[in-house]
Amino acid sequence: MKPYILVFGILLIFFCNQHQLGGQPNQQSKTRKSKEGTGKIQVLNFGTFHMASTPDAHSTEFDSRKKENQQKVHAVARKLSAFDPTVILVETVPEKNKKLQNKYKSYLENPDLDFEEPSEVELLAFELGRLSGVQRIYGIDHKMGYNYRIGQQIVNTVDSVWHDRYYQNPLKFYPEVHVDEDTLNLLQKLKLTNNDRYLDFLIAVNADMLTHAGTEKGFEGADEAAKYYQRNLRMFSNLHRIDLQPADRVFILMGASHTAFFRDFLSRDPKYDMVNTYDYLK
Repeated sequence: MKPYILVFGILLIFFCNQHQLGGQPNQQSKTRKSKEGTGKIQVLNFGTFHMASTPDAHSTEFDSRKKENQQKVHAVARKLSAFDPTVILVETVPEKNKKLQNKYKSYLENPDLDFEEPSEVELLAFELGRLSGVQRIYGIDHKMGYNYRIGQQIVNTVDSVWHDRYYQNPLKFYPEVHVDEDTLNLLQKLKLTNNDRYLDFLIAVNADMLTHAGTEKGFEGADEAAKYYQRNLRMFSNLHRIDLQPADRVFILMGASHTAFFRDFLSRDPKYDMVNTYDYLK
């Protein structure tokens, strides 16, 4: 089984009896509406699948080197540019900020720059920054490993029946999630990955459901789930390390499982005010 944190392409969300994506709830439904003059830092918290190739067998098939696909991503960037960000944060580690910023500077000087295998950072974040005149871009990722297969490797005495049943076919427990990804265009896929129900699923499948695994006197599953929470909390702490002012407008681009955690963290933090992502995907 491959880690679900990369399985964005195989799990896409339609709400029951709805066929139009634009009218669906999104990740910001748990937050207050953005209000000017509140002193809160405006944030557009945006989740995506990883556009560059990955070793995961179930990753989304998306050839980021094809000009046609690059143009489609740039079209999304044009939509998102209406947010008018002043700072962009991406899923790279802070230790690589100098390299990230040099690459971004090169792109600003030459938008036709040919990256060998562009990811969502080069395709979406860089183009959005160029269109919006953003000068500041930083990475906030934090690498931590965890064993998402722990329930298969121990004698599970917590709730092995439920654990095994769930991970055998997670989609079965989310009746809203059932669509052929090949029928969706890029914009539709990105709308789905930013949908509240999809984000809830990513937290459950990556962390919460591991609590059903553990030995007689152990909490192995819960401890592994805690590692993924810890990683995302450390990423959130990296956000706070950035010098941000109330006038800043922050665009955060990450794999959607991190977006899911940040949705919850941001919604409870009075320093920030998330905007409605769907307002910028029309």
